[in-house]
Amino acid sequence: GLGRAGVDPGAVTHLVTVSCTGFHAPGIDVGLIESLGLSRSVQRTMIGYMGCHGAINGLRTAAALVGADADADATVLLVAVELCSLHYYYGAEPGKVIANALFADGAAAVVVNRDPRGIRLVATGSHLMPDSEKEMAWVIGDHGFAMTLTKQIPKLISTHLRGWLEHWLRQHRMSLDQIDHWIVHPGGPKILDAVQDALSLPPSALAASRAVLATHGNMSSPTVLFILQHLQPVSGLTLVIGFGPGLIVEAMLLESAG
Repeated sequence: GLGRAGVDPGAVTHLVTVSCTGFHAPGIDVGLIESLGLSRSVQRTMIGYMGCHGAINGLRTAAALVGADADADATVLLVAVELCSLHYYYGAEPGKVIANALFADGAAAVVVNRDPRGIRLVATGSHLMPDSEKEMAWVIGDHGFAMTLTKQIPKLISTHLRGWLEHWLRQHRMSLDQIDHWIVHPGGPKILDAVQDALSLPPSALAASRAVLATHGNMSSPTVLFILQHLQPVSGLTLVIGFGPGLIVEAMLLESAG
């Protein structure tokens, strides 16, 4: 991330880390300070256990840090790291076996600053879908973390996504037909199908999401950043959508000159 952005590690003023897998302290932020040679005075923020949309939450935080910092040279390094294999389920319960097949390990990083040449974060939004709390969960049981993914998730997306998304875009004086590129977190093939149907998108709109799912699996929070890299270079408006425990949809609108 730092090398491609042309940013010296010593110039990083804030470090935002995102993860919902494993747990230890000191965390990956301390490891990054040591391994990357970041300043020992870098300001750290941990975004924990937000699920697959965690990178959106992290980017929202990073943008706020850059915007609130009186120092025009504020530079945020966001790192999303997931080791889903730590939570591999040993057993024959069908739902857990599906989760084993979908999830994978991954890591991605992005630099957020005030450089006008980069991609601009236009807006972010969040919506808790009604009566959804039991459909996607991530809780600690007697044998470690246990994931719940029910068959109702695609139905919830089909029922609630379009109405909320259109309302959110209208608040920013935009509409679905103005979106040039789509990044939808590939929680699984059925989730992508539900989004495509709910928003009446052509198959090409989610091609990048399906490609990353096929080659890398569902890496949880870093996945949308993999899709963003897969799409580069792009111009115009890109809408990023992710789903996490709640069931909550997080959205992020990006603008790029290409």
